[in-house]
Amino acid sequence: MKATLGQIIARKKAHLPQGTDAFRAVDGTPWPEVFVDALADRLLVSLRSISLPADLHNQLLHTGCCVYLKQLDNDVKLPPQHLCGPELPPRFPISENGVRYLMDMEAGYSQGIFLDQRDNRAEVRRRCTPGSTLLNTFAYTGAFSVCAAMAGATTTTLDLAQPCLTWCRENMQLNGIDPAEHYFCKGDVLHWLERFARQGRRFDGIVLDPPTFSRDEKGRIWRVERDYGKLVGKAAACLAPGGWMLCTTNCRKLSPAAFRRMVAEGIPGARLSSSPMPFDFDGEPYLKTIWADL
Repeated sequence: MKATLGQIIARKKAHLPQGTDAFRAVDGTPWPEVFVDALADRLLVSLRSISLPADLHNQLLHTGCCVYLKQLDNDVKLPPQHLCGPELPPRFPISENGVRYLMDMEAGYSQGIFLDQRDNRAEVRRRCTPGSTLLNTFAYTGAFSVCAAMAGATTTTLDLAQPCLTWCRENMQLNGIDPAEHYFCKGDVLHWLERFARQGRRFDGIVLDPPTFSRDEKGRIWRVERDYGKLVGKAAACLAPGGWMLCTTNCRKLSPAAFRRMVAEGIPGARLSSSPMPFDFDGEPYLKTIWADL
């Protein structure tokens, strides 16, 4: 018999880390191409190339939760739409391992945090120490920066979009961190990495979590499956002796073996170790994570 949505949510909640109320409830099973994220007291249902299954729709109507619906095959910039339940403010905080992040249901593409990086964020916090330095590239809303700052590190948050840097500052303030004690850089990551290398600026830890496809300010196209190795090489020139680098991508076109080769070529001599996805992502293992230690 197919488990109900309530049973699935209860089962996964029982295994969550303490201080966590955001997780992947449904990851394509038992409803193929359906993904349900529990975000504090809200549910976000994402569909890929299908309509909402009738039995799931009925269950959602009876949860009493504020439920949003998002079509992944539509324009990715479209925000999710309210489906049922009470209408709550679109901006609200969630908690993960005791760290709080601001979500926004009116934002397109993502609502503020990538849940599949939960274990990696925890590991970044574990690796950072008071007085250490972290460079967070392609930072989006700066979740990795927040984790590093919580551990006492001084962070440099780098993203092409000013609204993302503002959002990162808000996330820091939400956790009692003074953004004025950290650095924020707006612009192209490759440009900044070259600039840091020329300046002799080095970081104890670097996070590389780029989009699979992007276009810089000059219109040049960047693709993970073609260019990730070059990115690692430029970042390696900014890594302090004994430092570490988090290399991760959700590019489905890139096999784990090919990704590992690209990282190894970009930072020769580093010790490489892989990490699995969080337990609640029990569908396709699309996220690839490699830790490179000098």
